[in-house]
Amino acid sequence: MHTTQDALVKRMLTPSFYDHPVTEVELVETHISWIFLAGDFAYKLKKPVNFGFLDFSTPEKRQYFCQEELRLNKRFAPQLYLEIVRIGGEPDSPKLNGEPEIDYAVKMRRFPQRRQLDRMLAAGELSVDHMERFAEKIAQIHRHAPVTETNSEFGSPQLIIEPILQNFVQIRRFLPDTGMVQQVDMLESWSRTAHARLEEIFLQRQSEGFIRECHGDVHLANMAWFDGAPLLFDCIEFSENLRWIDLINDVAFLTMDLDDRGEAALGWRFLNRYLRETGDYPGTVLLNFYKVYRAMVRAKVACLRLSQPDLDEKEKSTDLHLAHSYLELASGYVAPHTPRLIICHGLSGSGKTTFVNELAPLCGAICLHSDIERKRLHDLAATAASHSPIDGGIYSATATEDTYQRLLELAESLLGAGFNTIIDATFIKRQPREAMSRLAEKLKIPLYILDFPLSAEELQQRIIERTRQPGQISEANHAVLEFQLTHEEPLSSDELKNVVRVLPGTSAEKIAAQFTDQG
Repeated sequence: MHTTQDALVKRMLTPSFYDHPVTEVELVETHISWIFLAGDFAYKLKKPVNFGFLDFSTPEKRQYFCQEELRLNKRFAPQLYLEIVRIGGEPDSPKLNGEPEIDYAVKMRRFPQRRQLDRMLAAGELSVDHMERFAEKIAQIHRHAPVTETNSEFGSPQLIIEPILQNFVQIRRFLPDTGMVQQVDMLESWSRTAHARLEEIFLQRQSEGFIRECHGDVHLANMAWFDGAPLLFDCIEFSENLRWIDLINDVAFLTMDLDDRGEAALGWRFLNRYLRETGDYPGTVLLNFYKVYRAMVRAKVACLRLSQPDLDEKEKSTDLHLAHSYLELASGYVAPHTPRLIICHGLSGSGKTTFVNELAPLCGAICLHSDIERKRLHDLAATAASHSPIDGGIYSATATEDTYQRLLELAESLLGAGFNTIIDATFIKRQPREAMSRLAEKLKIPLYILDFPLSAEELQQRIIERTRQPGQISEANHAVLEFQLTHEEPLSSDELKNVVRVLPGTSAEKIAAQFTDQG
């Protein structure tokens, strides 16, 4: 630590340093900053470090990035980020707002740390509802985020690969274990190969507006449940290239973080709700590429901490173990995987949607919903009423054919990217079922049919109950059910070989275990 910063940190740990009531000061330290929790406020002081991808080495640079941090984070948490405070005076006796200026800090309003999502998870308080609300929030943020200009290099293949390769260089500097070095070599080779294979996709995403000014650092420790609503904070301020990124790159960090914490099911819940909100299913072809990158970012951070001179042997061992765990996680993302295609078969009211929403995170699957994709094709919100007749409007034969074709195309893209895929649709007609069967044969993957057998009387009762509930996505009513009953084409003997029955009361865990047992 520099002598000036040593004195400054020591002084800022003293309650009398502040111009508001403070009884004690708590220090939170990262590899790039010190955060002082003092009374009702928090002060973030940047460390005088230069890691290449980040340069806080001079007071002028720290001042600039403090201003950037304030500006950028006001997009996400204006209620938290307040102002930049000047620290001045003599180096051995610094003062808040003193003269001459020697450093700068970002002043923030504190929130209860127990409401930070990593702490909520540790306390067993993080729920599916929290993650789905965050998915909706991040989807909204992404919709309104600035898009790169036409001639911008952000999101280009060259700028994408630079930080990825830099991670591997920095990680290698601190790895004493030959086996870990070999693992890093394998992951770098995979990343280079995948990057070359995906180059056209990167260019397409860039031209179609998917490169935007994102948060850039979306993980549980930068998320909070604040006043009953989701809140993001501490976005990337020190690098434009790490902030102007593909939207899926932003999503990849959070899903990787949940995987690392043993909460993959919550990650799949988040991902499915995010994709349902945005419709960006094609972007998932990049998801594992970016999850590997994000795991390497975390491994690099653990390695960078090893360069701090004040670490004891226990702390060094902990950081090495952490780096190794991220290498293992990334290796899992690149391992070969044969995906499954799972389609539903059941009339309206049979419980398909509720069941597959429970099943998908247990299977590590992405779920496509026909009701949502049908409306998306017609620029309607998921809960919007189309006011269409039974066999007209968005439910005409042509519109239905277009919907199933869209589901087929999305399924092929998801399966090609290696993701288990569940399709929530009635599939009462043989032709769309046969199209899915041909897709499975083409990709040489297993096909399963979740069959939801219920009597007409039970279906009618469920439809009555559902229509009484507000905010429904399905527009099916009694007339629609009667139409389906008279137009249904039963499963063939060949199709019955692939059927998994879902009876009332069947648990999603039981069905998920059955898929696992079947390889």
